Amino acid sequence: MTQTILPYPQTDTHFSGRIGRTYTDSEAVVPDVPRAPDGAPNVLLVLLDDVGFGHASTFGGPVNTPTLEKLATQGIRYNRFHTTALCSPTRAAILSGRNHHSMHTGIIMELATGFPGYDGRWPENAACVAQTLRLNNYNTAAFGKWHNTPDFETSPAGPFDRWPTGHGFEYFYGFMGGETNNWDPPLIENTLPIEKPEGDDSYHLSSAMADKAIAWIGSQKASAPDKPFFAYWAPGAAHAPHHSPKEFADKYKGQFDQGWDKVREETLERQIKLGVVPAGTQLTPRPDSMPAWDDCSADEKRLYARMQEVFAGFLEHVDHQLGRVIDALETMGLREDTLIIYVVGDNGPSAEGTLTGTVNNMKSQHGYADSVEEMLKVIDELGSTSHENHYPVPWCWAGSSPFQWCKQVASHFGGTRNGMVMSWPGRITDAGGLRNQFHHAIDIVPTILEAAGVTEPITINGVPQKPIEGVSMAYTWADESAPSSRRTQYFEMFGNRALYHDGWVAGARHGKLPWQTSGSSPDFDNDTWELYNIEEDFSQANDLADKEPAKLRELQDMFWAEAAKYNVLPLDDRFVERADVNLKPSYLRGKKQFVYLPGTTRIPEPASPPTKNIDHTIAAEVEIPEGGGDGVLACCGGEAGGYSFFLKDGTLYWEHNWFNTERYRVQSKEPIPAGHHVLSVQIVCDNEGEFATGGKATLRQGEAVIGEGTFDQQVGARFTVGESFDIGCDLITPVSKLYKSPANFNGTIKRVLVDISDVEFDDLAHQVKIAIATQ
Repeated sequence: MTQTILPYPQTDTHFSGRIGRTYTDSEAVVPDVPRAPDGAPNVLLVLLDDVGFGHASTFGGPVNTPTLEKLATQGIRYNRFHTTALCSPTRAAILSGRNHHSMHTGIIMELATGFPGYDGRWPENAACVAQTLRLNNYNTAAFGKWHNTPDFETSPAGPFDRWPTGHGFEYFYGFMGGETNNWDPPLIENTLPIEKPEGDDSYHLSSAMADKAIAWIGSQKASAPDKPFFAYWAPGAAHAPHHSPKEFADKYKGQFDQGWDKVREETLERQIKLGVVPAGTQLTPRPDSMPAWDDCSADEKRLYARMQEVFAGFLEHVDHQLGRVIDALETMGLREDTLIIYVVGDNGPSAEGTLTGTVNNMKSQHGYADSVEEMLKVIDELGSTSHENHYPVPWCWAGSSPFQWCKQVASHFGGTRNGMVMSWPGRITDAGGLRNQFHHAIDIVPTILEAAGVTEPITINGVPQKPIEGVSMAYTWADESAPSSRRTQYFEMFGNRALYHDGWVAGARHGKLPWQTSGSSPDFDNDTWELYNIEEDFSQANDLADKEPAKLRELQDMFWAEAAKYNVLPLDDRFVERADVNLKPSYLRGKKQFVYLPGTTRIPEPASPPTKNIDHTIAAEVEIPEGGGDGVLACCGGEAGGYSFFLKDGTLYWEHNWFNTERYRVQSKEPIPAGHHVLSVQIVCDNEGEFATGGKATLRQGEAVIGEGTFDQQVGARFTVGESFDIGCDLITPVSKLYKSPANFNGTIKRVLVDISDVEFDDLAHQVKIAIATQ
């Protein structure tokens, strides 16, 4: 039995040796090295992103996952494991052992609101498993995606309590936020922004994560061979953008030409043959909202098949990179004593690529569609750093085979059922076994604690802990027929909701389709509830609501009780509307003028001046060198979208990159001469405050107008998820095609002013000139 009050109290301070006049007549007592419980294994927790139950070959899917299959032959597969239907809520649940609304993470960080179940602030009374293990003498590290820090806390100002290092991870290498460019990610090491290795054109986040994990494990074991580690390996794959090395995507050429309807049928056939679904499982029908493959044109089929090839290559590539980590464990002789938990997705497959697919995922999430004609022009570039591509909705439906629906839809297993494998050769002996007990993401933490011999803590750092809401799955390792220890579980996301209890599931899909980003249907009382006996109907194909009204009412009542208990209320079906900055905390609220010094870089977009849809001015006090100025003065965003204020060959430019589709560019009539200048751009919107409004941009040198132009539209909500606001350069990927990152300014910047007040520009320019003159 380990301590329940952490860190361990220092109760024994009495020196039991002997102290004489010198060391020769004294007796030292060398303190013992702190140790984890006897037999505590190393733990490697793997969590993929946006992968459905029917994607991986290990669970009958069309995508080869040899590492997952190898682990399944060495361990056991689970075919009734569940997530929350969305990424950061699942991550909070899987790392804390508590339900996502209990963790204040009922929604992703970017859409947090002011209600207790949705404010995104992971509470101190629900410690991360890394904290518990570290205080029980584990080494801990996290690699990849971290999507559990509130937007307003992701800047260099912190606080860092809800960063990985604040949650018990001694080392972190990865990115903050929901998605990333895998070729050029906004990397963070511990709490500091870093850049990928300069000149490394082959860099890919998944492979770099493998390199970092191998190096960290090697160093940890070299330093303390008997000290166990906990490593959390959570890549950006296979979340959009689908960034696949071409050689992996090309492995699947022609393998999806039969289309999503047929692939879904083939997947179910393999699933039954493998035994991961019961014989007789029915394939649920395609929703009317999705087109049949046979109804697509030849051009659409060619484009959509390639999009799925790229996704498949992306998934196989990340599985291959994890294989390198497993190989390293075997080389170091650690496999026997390592528990590997491989969760194949944090929710069902993603429908966020819209019905036509996209080459710019942020564009589609703003509700704008890409044309097939335009996407075909870049079909050979899909998967590269040039695009943020995502496949069309029906491929995600195929990837949820045999279930209904997908990511965001918590009412059906297409959104919440994910494959999972556990392997621990030293303890799990039923190699190649299958388990069908009903379990949930909150059950991972108690499983890890039981494996490590660690008691659930009552207090950590003086903070009383709320009880873990999950149950251990370790009982399933030795007994495939044991009844499930999880009898009840609620599900909710965007108003889609369900309740599982003792083999029955009642669910209601609510409101808009999962690829629609705006609009709401607040009348939840009009939702249609469905009822399934999943002991007899694995795929939720036969709705029994009309035949079993009493059972339906019982589960509906249980849902409302669970919703009240776990902070689910109030139900909220908004999506893009919840991105409103006024719904969440901000250090910038109320500020109208911002002054930045050179070297201010990698400021997350949410912590940058809010310039969208409002009139504003950007002014830079600079020294232009002889030979002409070149480089970025100020920018926000990147290749997928953003703005940049820069010089190129002496000419001053302002550019608004509208989702890498339209580029609105204004330039000075003449090059800017060498010397001291105040250069500025004034943006005046056509309809200030209107979402994505057009407007006019005016360039000035001092008070003189040196260039003018208009823009028809602007990115209304968010340029990117992970790129930054930079002064004096443009890091990660470039906003403009006129330069390459980092585009360092070759002159001297004294300061940059961003003004969103309603002061007239001429007055402001005069104020800037006076301020400069008096210094």
